[in-house]
Amino acid sequence: MEALIPVINKLQDVFNTVGSDSIQLPQIVVLGSQSSGKSSVIESVVGRSFLPRGTGIVTRRPLVLQLIYCPLDDREHRSAENGTSNAEEWGRFLHSKKCYTDFDEIRKEIENETERAAGNNKGICPEPINLKIFSTNVVNLTLVDLPGITKVPVGDQPEDIEAQIKDLVLKYIENPNSIILAVTAANTDMATSEALKLAKDVDPDGRRTLAVVTKLDLMDAGTDAIDILCGRVIPVKLGIIGVMNRSQKDIMDQKHIDEQMKDEAAFLQRKYPTLATRNGTPYLAKTLNRLLMHHIRDCLPDLKTRVNIMSTQFQSLLNSYGEDVSDKSQTLLQIITKFASAYCSTIEGTARNIETTELCGGARICYIFHETFGRTLDSIHPLAGLSKMDILTAIRNATGPRPALFVPEVSFELLVKRQIRRLEEPSLRCVELIHEEMQRIVQHCGNEVQQEMMRFPKLHEKIVDVVTQLLRRRLPATNVMVENIVAIELAYINTKHPDFHKDAALVPSLLKTDNDPYSQMNLGSQRRANTPRNHMSPQVSASQQQQLQNNQHQQQNDAHEQNHVGENSTASTWLSNILPPAPIRPDSIENSASNTPVHNNIVSPVKPVNLLPDVPANHNPRRLTDKEQKDCDVIERLIKSYFYIVRKSIQDSVPKAIMHFLVNYVKDNLQSELVTHLYKSDRAETLLNESDHIAVRRKEAADMLKALTRANHIISEIRETHMW
Repeated sequence: MEALIPVINKLQDVFNTVGSDSIQLPQIVVLGSQSSGKSSVIESVVGRSFLPRGTGIVTRRPLVLQLIYCPLDDREHRSAENGTSNAEEWGRFLHSKKCYTDFDEIRKEIENETERAAGNNKGICPEPINLKIFSTNVVNLTLVDLPGITKVPVGDQPEDIEAQIKDLVLKYIENPNSIILAVTAANTDMATSEALKLAKDVDPDGRRTLAVVTKLDLMDAGTDAIDILCGRVIPVKLGIIGVMNRSQKDIMDQKHIDEQMKDEAAFLQRKYPTLATRNGTPYLAKTLNRLLMHHIRDCLPDLKTRVNIMSTQFQSLLNSYGEDVSDKSQTLLQIITKFASAYCSTIEGTARNIETTELCGGARICYIFHETFGRTLDSIHPLAGLSKMDILTAIRNATGPRPALFVPEVSFELLVKRQIRRLEEPSLRCVELIHEEMQRIVQHCGNEVQQEMMRFPKLHEKIVDVVTQLLRRRLPATNVMVENIVAIELAYINTKHPDFHKDAALVPSLLKTDNDPYSQMNLGSQRRANTPRNHMSPQVSASQQQQLQNNQHQQQNDAHEQNHVGENSTASTWLSNILPPAPIRPDSIENSASNTPVHNNIVSPVKPVNLLPDVPANHNPRRLTDKEQKDCDVIERLIKSYFYIVRKSIQDSVPKAIMHFLVNYVKDNLQSELVTHLYKSDRAETLLNESDHIAVRRKEAADMLKALTRANHIISEIRETHMW
């Protein structure tokens, strides 16, 4: 099991070469308040003084320290080239290939690197410094020295220095593969220890927390740390170990750590004889080594699984970036063909990777046709923007200087065309929406095509240009066709349309007047309460009675279906062409010969005509006469009927025209357009130039895949040698 820690060091080297921290390796994280003695503990474990020392915050960058036991006969780490063949101990930084045998130089290099990244204003930097120390006197360990926890900014420190340090500390101790070494000074209250508090937050069970009590020799006279070391004050599952550090005076006097170790052993024997064997720096180093080995043994299976998963992910990522292009003409033709196929598949709905978050392609085109366009047409009322006065004005303008005896055909055509023209704008807007969606499909052509588009940005730009130009060329033709569809409906008002003819056949019930004998008899029957409702005058034949009842029934149905129901005195010539023949009324000749209007057999006297000096261009709002109301109701009913017929036709014809002139044309001609404009030998070299971003990403993915392969090989070697 002693070989497990070097294995982790090798894995750390592997991932350091690619600059990745995606694999969380087992390590010991040293955590404590500012000036609690963290650096002194690390130096005591190493046996050398090499860390920056002083008052206030000194450690301002994380220091990842790998201690590697290296005997004199070790040929793996020693070499004559770097002068370490016979050296007892030396250090090497990750950012420098130089080997440092003088530990004072190591301290200066740490200070220089800290100021380079963190500045000289007492601020911190999360970028770690990686240092390896090879020695014949150390045990294999991986330690992380973190900045001390502070509360109040000092000097030029930023106001949020406490939050910055806390976030940095949590980043390391939240790693489930790390062991937390919580350092607390003995001359402070353990209950107020920030290190133990943070450790408990991330490790509530205490399975990976070891407490270290420093400065045992600085406790007040008459007090001791027996209760603390025995865990009676705050129990720690992995234990509590007490150590004695060098004082600031000892550091200034350059007291050697070996002498300090002797003084520490003597102090523990004198002050804590029963606990001396389970405390002190040597016992702490052995305990850390043992805990780390067991922790590595427990973490290796999960670590191997994680490495295998990441290897698969990076292999897929590397495949998505593609290999170097050898035959650019062939590659260009393959990309063009693949793009055209993916574009058509997105429209057809046969793409392999179907979008699940939003509608796109053919599904969105269908939604525009049947939801957006269909609902817009349905929301247009046949009589919107058309008042009764507009209808009456149209009728009067169509009759010229003569009084209107009949409802003129010109007024109906004029008004219904005005309403039909309102269908043109939403139809053209539908063309715009389909055009936008066809342009948008370029971004939804599948992941494979998108990866190649990212790989070759110039080719992607040209493909978008070709598709855009093709769609723009088809847009005018599609708009003209849609405009023609509306123009065709305006060109000929087919009053003989079967659906319109059926509705127009219901108009006779609206054309009865008060002079109609059938109406008179109906009124008389209503006035005679004792006479049955179906009892008719002897002068009315049985067939006339039956027809009157049918007309009344039809009138009730019309009133239910249409909100505007009226009557007219007679049918015009154009209406008689689309209506069945009406029965001849015996009193029609008498009424037409009369010069005065007849209302319920009461003759009204002739009133003198008052000619106004100014004739208004339009009628002032007033109450319509019965005849005017009936004429307007008839025109409204016919406009509604014919408008619904035209709307239904346009709702069916416009999508068909768009599909033929725009969608299907682009599908059928896209590949030929791309080949015509892009597949040229002199342009293939330019179009298939990779972006620098993709080249860098491919190199990073390849390096990471190599590192993961090496890591997997190292872990497999451990399994083969039955080390775990």
